[in-house]
Amino acid sequence: MDMKLIFAIVRDEDGGTVMSELNKEGYSVTKMSSTGGFLRSGNTTLMIGTDEDKVSHAIEVIKGQCGSRKQIIATSAPMVGMPSYTSFPISVDVGGATIFVLDVERFEKI
Repeated sequence: MDMKLIFAIVRDEDGGTVMSELNKEGYSVTKMSSTGGFLRSGNTTLMIGTDEDKVSHAIEVIKGQCGSRKQIIATSAPMVGMPSYTSFPISVDVGGATIFVLDVERFEKI
């Protein structure tokens, strides 16, 4: 059976829950901290090695724990006619996951 490596990049806030649920479902997960994205917020990158026939299930577990949602953030804009900026709240979509699935040429557990 072919092995796959899933990279799932999720928000830090979702990382622990996603990892816990994947572990409950029998997946081994390695966690790495990362930064990036639209809000420059902390991310968690999860690496999951699994058999090809379990990839869809792993992705469903990830989706179930890190769905998209709204968050209010403060942003700034120049005030008309003034040399200063003012802060105002806007609503943005956050959450979700970016997932990559790669073929594994060789797998060894030592």
